[in-house]
Amino acid sequence: MPTNLSADPGVQVCSLKVDTPQAVSPGTTYQIVKFPFGAKESTDRFEMHQATQPDGYVVEDWEKDDRSGLIWPSKAGWGHLYAMIQWGEPSGVGAYTELRDQYVRDPLGLTPNPNDTTATEHRAPTPGGQYFVKNHGLFVTPGTPLALRVTHNAALPVALKLAEFKLVIHDAA
Repeated sequence: MPTNLSADPGVQVCSLKVDTPQAVSPGTTYQIVKFPFGAKESTDRFEMHQATQPDGYVVEDWEKDDRSGLIWPSKAGWGHLYAMIQWGEPSGVGAYTELRDQYVRDPLGLTPNPNDTTATEHRAPTPGGQYFVKNHGLFVTPGTPLALRVTHNAALPVALKLAEFKLVIHDAA
């Protein structure tokens, strides 16, 4: 976990982006959106998205490890989550008729209070591209990671073409 970052004035931000398509399997089980580390990140000055995680676990391959989708808040405060999601086009028999997304605290059961979901949305496809933006506020604490999860109801896997996931932490009284 980063040290002495609470002395920095202003908000603390972690901004992730992935443009490597991810195959999302169909069904009611939500999947964590995975994000690359290091130079491929948008910004992570406060070390909230690192391959070596606060509990000592090391992510070896971000594309295969759900932990690459975790943001670990650097301090307690009022968190504002943002996401941008772009799905592949529905096509043919068995195309999706519903797309789903949500934020979740501790999706992997690493704390005593896992899978606390919020801002769950179910959407029907729209004419043209399937591009969505969402935001939501919640209290965050170090040691409780956050993730963006998605699913759909197509008959076959669908590509998540582009995603962004951001956390902004404001001081809370």
